[in-house]
Amino acid sequence: MPTRQTSLQTSLQENSWPDTPGDTALTIHVPEADALVRTGSRAHVTVLYPFLPLPRITGRLERDLRALIAMSPAFTLTFHATQRWPGVLYLPPTPATPVRALTDALRARWPEAVPYRGIFGEEGLAPHLTLASGEGTDDIPASPFRNALPLHTQVTAVRLITTEGAGTGWRDAATYPLAPSTARTINSRARSTSSPSSRELSTSN
Repeated sequence: MPTRQTSLQTSLQENSWPDTPGDTALTIHVPEADALVRTGSRAHVTVLYPFLPLPRITGRLERDLRALIAMSPAFTLTFHATQRWPGVLYLPPTPATPVRALTDALRARWPEAVPYRGIFGEEGLAPHLTLASGEGTDDIPASPFRNALPLHTQVTAVRLITTEGAGTGWRDAATYPLAPSTARTINSRARSTSSPSSRELSTSN
């Protein structure tokens, strides 16, 4: 019985999930890692690929999507180390729980959106940031990437991206903010409370 790793390697070699026009994905951009990525795309962690066809994401459905994502608080991801699957060099995020929670919430609402078209089973792949993939990747040394670690990123939004089909790349279609994290809100309130108002400053002078 093929394992998930061998399925991944076969899928990469055979392009078993070709993109079609109007395909979408929900992703987290990680700009801190853009310079490390060798796939031709910007650094990202996939929340759900593919999502729904772009023509469907309008009106009430888009409002529901925005509201669902806004229920999740912002969070921080850290990338400590490189890992490999056959033909893939990637960074696992820590913690992975908030990414999984977003995926689970989206799938509960839209069960027809099956990760990676079901190639890796109902659960898809673990959250990851792909650095390189495809032929020759297993020969790429990991040390140059490790030298740039750890990386930290503040996740405050999820991006909807779309493609016109295989070989055309991906573009942003929408951005959906997460809820402010409790810690961020408390710190903001503390700063505003501790900072003197302009009236207080003028009085003290």
